[in-house]
Amino acid sequence: MIALQRWIGPYLDRRMLILLLLGFASGLPAPLVFSNLSLWLREVGVSRTEIGLFALAATPYAINFLWAPMLDRVALPWLTARFGRRRGWGLLIQALLIVALLLLSLARPDQNLAWMAMAVLFVTFLSATQDIVIDAYRVEILEPHQYGAGSAMAVWGWHLGGTLVGAAGGLYLAAHFGWQLAYQLLALSVLIGMITLLLSPEPRVQQVILEEEAQQRAQVAGWSWLPQRMRHLLTPLYVNLVAPFAEFTRRRGWLWILAFIFIFKLGDALLGRMANVFYRDLGFSLVEIAQVAKVYGLAAMLLGVALGGILVARVGILKALLISGLATATTNLTYSLLAYSGQSSVVFALAVIADNLTSGLVTVAFVAYLSSLCNLAYTASQYAMLASLGNLARIWFSASSGWMVDQLDGDWGVFFILTAVIALLGLPLLWVLMRYFPLEPQPHQARQEQE
Repeated sequence: MIALQRWIGPYLDRRMLILLLLGFASGLPAPLVFSNLSLWLREVGVSRTEIGLFALAATPYAINFLWAPMLDRVALPWLTARFGRRRGWGLLIQALLIVALLLLSLARPDQNLAWMAMAVLFVTFLSATQDIVIDAYRVEILEPHQYGAGSAMAVWGWHLGGTLVGAAGGLYLAAHFGWQLAYQLLALSVLIGMITLLLSPEPRVQQVILEEEAQQRAQVAGWSWLPQRMRHLLTPLYVNLVAPFAEFTRRRGWLWILAFIFIFKLGDALLGRMANVFYRDLGFSLVEIAQVAKVYGLAAMLLGVALGGILVARVGILKALLISGLATATTNLTYSLLAYSGQSSVVFALAVIADNLTSGLVTVAFVAYLSSLCNLAYTASQYAMLASLGNLARIWFSASSGWMVDQLDGDWGVFFILTAVIALLGLPLLWVLMRYFPLEPQPHQARQEQE
């Protein structure tokens, strides 16, 4: 009983419920611009290559670090004073996201594919900006020892919003009411995130930010080789845009860290982009996909997330990444088994459950790892930079997924074997990090834990 209480205790904190609901808001738009969108496009006759290219519209997820410093430093009129820095930005972005999803619902891909692409880009820009706010909020309201549990709750929420409501719920709605009404109803679900922010506290890290900013201003003031007027002009630019990234580059092994983040989840990206198209090509209906890939898959994912939180606590973040990375590459092969088995409901369920279980493990470990790398003075900027780097590789690389299948003449079995091989590429880099650059507490984290 004591051991059980030790494991579940961190999840009983009120802040975990907040992260669950914010994770829901973060995950909801994802299937509407990825998996469900692919099905919508396929049903109106769009080619697999063009569907794959739609992944490029998700580029804002990969470059949102470019405007993340603005969310760290810029105060919004009235909203920041009334709700605080994080919540003020979050409420504004979520209100605009509802509008963007409603505009996407009006698209007609069979008549104007370019217009739909622009609408998707608008949604992904706002969704990626919402992620900046939510990720920073999560890191700032938790102590470092809670990052594993907090990551698990955020991932649970993401899949409740993205996998259960957005994806599975969206497929049910589309099957009964059509794609446009389905998107309109799901757009209103973003209100859950807005209500959560209204009822949540603002993180208390202002003193940390002020101290770090004072140090950076003093550093620029010490550049005696520049004229004083030039130093005065450069100070806000350096403090707001350069300092978050300059601080990261002063750490040991920072290039190895960035390389690992860039390639770690490439195999998952390829598989995820084409999974629903694969199911349809095998002959499974929208309802069957919703039941197996979304409902059963969600149950397996949530179990994997729970196990991932325990794994991080028991063996540490880096070892958890190694174990879950190996497991993820192995389960990719179950999709090859499904491809060669044909329309087998049993193998379909086996592949989906195995893949989602290991995805839960690896996602929790990866999010906890990114969180542990952030200096609280630059949370939004640094987390967005790290997450964007991983997203950049996955988004751009996954854009070739449809082309790869076409080049293989539709041989899905070989395609999924390739995804398993690609999923292993990041593990040698992970070994280097474990051996030479173990995790170290970032500035201000130890003090936050003591407080």
